[in-house]
Amino acid sequence: MTPLASYRRLLRLAGPTYVLVAFVGRLPLAMSQLGTLLLVSTASGSYGLGGLSAGALAVANAVGAPVAGALADRVGQRPVVLVQSLLGATGLALLVAVVGGDAAPTTLVLTAAATGLVLPQVGPLARVRWRPMTRATGAHQRRLVDAAFSYEGAADEASFAIGPALVGLSVAAFSPGGAMLLAAVLLAVFGSAFALDPSARLTHAAERPVGSGRLLGAAYLVLVGAQVSIGMLFGATQTGATVLATDAGTPGTAGLVHATLGVGSAVAGLATAYVPERIGHELRALAASWALLALSLPLLVVDSLATTTMTVLVLGVAVAPYMIAVFSLAERVVAPARVGAAMTTLASATGLGYALGSSLAGRLADESGSTSAFAVTVGATVLAVALMTTQQRRLRAAAAPVVADPPAVVSGTEAVRTG
Repeated sequence: MTPLASYRRLLRLAGPTYVLVAFVGRLPLAMSQLGTLLLVSTASGSYGLGGLSAGALAVANAVGAPVAGALADRVGQRPVVLVQSLLGATGLALLVAVVGGDAAPTTLVLTAAATGLVLPQVGPLARVRWRPMTRATGAHQRRLVDAAFSYEGAADEASFAIGPALVGLSVAAFSPGGAMLLAAVLLAVFGSAFALDPSARLTHAAERPVGSGRLLGAAYLVLVGAQVSIGMLFGATQTGATVLATDAGTPGTAGLVHATLGVGSAVAGLATAYVPERIGHELRALAASWALLALSLPLLVVDSLATTTMTVLVLGVAVAPYMIAVFSLAERVVAPARVGAAMTTLASATGLGYALGSSLAGRLADESGSTSAFAVTVGATVLAVALMTTQQRRLRAAAAPVVADPPAVVSGTEAVRTG
């Protein structure tokens, strides 16, 4: 089955409405981090406080996401994601009100943290749905799941391009508060729609084992560290771009600059489906980590928004292949009943890395400008290279082939739409 045929079959299995809802539903999380950074830093005049608030949101989300993922493994995604979507939308609107009320810095940070705690991780939870949705495809399932993860990686990166771009456009047209309110509306509508989609029931079917099996192993911990490194890259790059854009007198363009990271990444993510199956995901992660390092180095010498935008665009080409390999390895090294917890924990590790990267870069930028922030980006890629270079044997041994699920009585489409 060719990659293009795999993508077409996945679209038939899931349905175009689900694909649209699952994509738009992940935009609010992508918008919330940059939105919080701009909202708080613009109101307070401090990059440090803005980075701390955005980091608090990311850290709290990192804490809450694995709990939500484990709960979804036990009771199903529908109730968990529905509650998160409604609470998260409320939290985003409340954060705008708190900033507008000239609240104390501590209140700002705590409100951001409370909001992050309940924001749903739609992308990781969408990954969990593909295995049960492809259950009826027999021998093609492994290839289809790999193609689905390639698509999800591209969708995540596209969301982190479109999300910041929406923030930038909203800031330019209205204000940072308007961008956050837009995120709240999108979450309430599309997050709830993702929760209520019939495919959510397939992740908690009666025949699936519930909450059993090992999650934390040595190989999986390596993958958690790998996502921390990519999160640091996101946070530091976003902060560096914000500093440059603000210094240029156009803070709203920070989202557009950072969005280019997702553009290159999304295109590369879709292309990973064309990588031959004989090339293991651990080797793909290794190659992508070295590419991240090489492509991040020019950030140390950029001095304008134009050169930064081009550098970030090219850097993005290595991001999705790296993350797709990491998530694909995780799906293979944990027990099937713990995939939801595994995916959300990796997303949490990304959030922790974002918090670390944005906070450190924000503090350094207050003292030395954007170059110091981008130095954190380069440091994050060094961590990625170190992990993937030293842990190849462990990852290869842990990623044993997974036996496809037994075919269901009905087709994938019927299972989704009648589940």
